[in-house]
Amino acid sequence: MAESGDLESSIIKTFRNSGYRATPQRIAISRYILSSHSHPTAQKVYGEVKKDHPTVSLATIYTTIKALKEMGMIQELNHPQSETRLDPNMEPHLHLICSRCERISDWMDPEMEDFIARVSDEADFVVTGLRFDLKGICSSCKDDGVGGGSMTVAGELSRAKDADDSTIQV
Repeated sequence: MAESGDLESSIIKTFRNSGYRATPQRIAISRYILSSHSHPTAQKVYGEVKKDHPTVSLATIYTTIKALKEMGMIQELNHPQSETRLDPNMEPHLHLICSRCERISDWMDPEMEDFIARVSDEADFVVTGLRFDLKGICSSCKDDGVGGGSMTVAGELSRAKDADDSTIQV
């Protein structure tokens, strides 16, 4: 990620070039989201930004999120069982989503771009967006024995099916 001053300058320039005012609150909201690797929720952003900007409203958080999304700076990760999360990583990558603690981690692989290009060519399909989620159990939950028992891909897929989780995105 760019240094703080470079990031702030980039935020201001992007807002102004897109016809938005670059207010101190919008800059702080954007800086927090764009610097975060934890895929925060709007509520988390609100709580963190409010520490330094006590007058910030939840409406300002949501309008800034909408602007960042429209400008192509973030993507929203909507999951049926939890709040929408925010992802500033716009490069092709996987999301590893723990079904126990709901932690989301990015997995970067240089072969992703080749894979996308191959699928696009073979299917004669123009890719305009990408969302690739793998659901499972993170190492912390596995090591802590959360849920108990041995955890395998087949076992977790079976549990997801039994729980009527029909949206296993692979």
